[in-house]
Amino acid sequence: MSETYDPRRTAVLLVDPFNDFISEGGKVWPHLEPVAREVGLLDHLRSVIASAREAGVRVVFVPHRRWEPGDYDSWNHPNPSQRKIQQMHHFARGSWGGEFHPDFEPQPGEVVAQEHWGSSGFANTDLDMQLKQHGITHVAIVGLLANTCIEATARFAMELGYHVTLVRDATAALRPEMMHAAHELNGPTYAHAIVTTDELTTAFEEARA
Repeated sequence: MSETYDPRRTAVLLVDPFNDFISEGGKVWPHLEPVAREVGLLDHLRSVIASAREAGVRVVFVPHRRWEPGDYDSWNHPNPSQRKIQQMHHFARGSWGGEFHPDFEPQPGEVVAQEHWGSSGFANTDLDMQLKQHGITHVAIVGLLANTCIEATARFAMELGYHVTLVRDATAALRPEMMHAAHELNGPTYAHAIVTTDELTTAFEEARA
């Protein structure tokens, strides 16, 4: 792997690490579980976050809007994912499902961006401002889902001028073909690097050394 990451200029964007997504008993977990287990999602997320923190790479949390009663009810154009959240109450505010997985809680000083209503962590949030204020030029994007919030956030990051890294086994999707599209078809059109967890953590270790 030829990519290098200056810890002072690099952030890991951890997208939507909610219990509803990645914990046993979560509303979406049964649908994600086959792909998540195949790629080793949870262990790889733990490795990426631990390695980043050890190397001094900033970890930034990029959470989806936590559903509240009335959300989307009066909207003109809620998208299909928002309609699903409206019906199923995914990530409901104040619920266990809307809390971060216990292994992925923000540590003191880590940024939690404003919640995104759609798929992109940048649209209508303070994420770009927070990254720029901390001197970030390179982002590695992990979490959920590979073909929706990860892809939309990564594409937006590229448009804003960031160097974008996708981590193919530190994300998951509802079906294998969605993972294939995210990393083999779509990712190469906008991402600067598409790597494995082992490749990324090795690069972080080298940067720390």
